[in-house]
Amino acid sequence: MSDTPHTVKHILEVGPAFLTERGILEARLKCELLAARLLNCKRLDLYMRFDEVLGEPHLEAMRRGIKRLATGEPVQHILGEVDFRGHRIKVDRRALIPRPETEGLVQTLLDWPGLGDEGCVVDIGTGTGCIIISLALARPTCRCIGLDISPDALALAKENAAALGVEARIQFSAEGLADCVEPESVDAIVANLPYIATAACETLPRDVRDHDPRLALDGGADGLDVIRDVVPDAAIVLRPGGGIFLEIGETQADAVRTMLRSEGFREIKVTQDLAGRDRVISGTIPA
Repeated sequence: MSDTPHTVKHILEVGPAFLTERGILEARLKCELLAARLLNCKRLDLYMRFDEVLGEPHLEAMRRGIKRLATGEPVQHILGEVDFRGHRIKVDRRALIPRPETEGLVQTLLDWPGLGDEGCVVDIGTGTGCIIISLALARPTCRCIGLDISPDALALAKENAAALGVEARIQFSAEGLADCVEPESVDAIVANLPYIATAACETLPRDVRDHDPRLALDGGADGLDVIRDVVPDAAIVLRPGGGIFLEIGETQADAVRTMLRSEGFREIKVTQDLAGRDRVISGTIPA
């Protein structure tokens, strides 16, 4: 990236080419995200600024970011945050980076009429806290609980809750579901649990495999070990009429549907993500 002039357009041509040669996926998008942060603008606004020449401080910051991307570091870690449902969520190696698909999980729950304004919702495997924080912001009078077995993830979730002003409204705990709430006391359970098969974890892109916690990715031999453990307890703590909402892998709907049905869940529905892949499965305990 030594040619001049160092315009925005030039950097967004040379940077992605440099990364693509090194096997980095979505190189253009990642460079655009870096440049947008650097120039304090929206990503699409970069196209209005193609002829703008970057000064040496901005150019050096862009070089550093691209070099970090070339090592496989996630762009989200370089930026230190992600946008999740319009809220800035701090991210680092302590928890799984929130994905756009998980925004769909939250919306599916918010669209469900069974969660009243004063219901109780539990987020299992809360990670960054993005799910339960979004629910606390969307439903200010709901009781919100975020569970995670990782102390590091819980600390990050608490930081995010504090930054968004909802720390007093969310109960975070390292306890298991059955230890944290009473039977038939919960209106909704939501979870983005590990659902990648152990063998498949080794084939994930570098920025996922080497930077997201393995604990948040590895779901055992078939990817369903953690979900298999959670569903029976969920059936116990949900009130009659309560619902469970799970993010799943695109090939797992049939297996999880069978699992839910065997524990007494009914009205089981599968929701697709924006790419048309099965992504969320939900079910309710009969009233």
